[in-house]
Amino acid sequence: MKIAVITGASSGMGREFVYAIDREFELDEIWVIARREEKLRELKDRCRAAVRPLALDLMQRESYQKYKEMLEAETPEIQVLVNAAGCGLFGTFTEMDMDKQLDIIQLNDQALTAMSHISIPYMQAGSHLVNLASNSSWQPVPYINVYGASKAYVMSFSRALGVELQNRGIHVMAVAPGWIKTEFFDHAVHDDTIKYYDRYYTAEQVIERAMKDLRKKKPVSILGLPVRMQVRLVKHLPVSLVMKTWCRQQGK
Repeated sequence: MKIAVITGASSGMGREFVYAIDREFELDEIWVIARREEKLRELKDRCRAAVRPLALDLMQRESYQKYKEMLEAETPEIQVLVNAAGCGLFGTFTEMDMDKQLDIIQLNDQALTAMSHISIPYMQAGSHLVNLASNSSWQPVPYINVYGASKAYVMSFSRALGVELQNRGIHVMAVAPGWIKTEFFDHAVHDDTIKYYDRYYTAEQVIERAMKDLRKKKPVSILGLPVRMQVRLVKHLPVSLVMKTWCRQQGK
């Protein structure tokens, strides 16, 4: 049985990845993972492949074991794994709830790492592993520092893992978009600490670019010339200057 596994599939980037993966690959099933089962069930009528909703909370380690047991029982071939589940919080570190900030690390990093480790034994040459990083992956970002640091981990992990899996023919790609207007903002933004958003892209635009880059087996997918130019620029500028520029944009 050939399957795709997509986390964070109930909304936003994860949901758009479900549609794109379903169009791109010939699959027997798509395993969609998120907490909201009713949202996952909505995908059944939107896909060619059979959709299997898995209502799992990836902030709970028990969920990894349940996923592992399902793979052991059915031994599918995972053609694509997309780790799109994630969360963030914008604000001053010392003024934000500690548990919510630890949740960012748990979901963005630990869950992504666990899902990758559990899934890779079921992947073969020609399989793809896609991790959702961010434009914040490239530099420290004051006032969204835990989120930015979590996405720096995703980028570093993805690129290194890609090298390790080359000999097995498994392609790893990090998707590093700029600002995307999704439900993410409903949870991340709770005050006006972050005021300046230079440009927005849609989830559909990001996924369209990601699928093109997936076909080319690129290690990183970045939508938009302005974002790509920014990435190149911050690699050459002093980190202190990059952070000062960001803070000035936010009126700090």
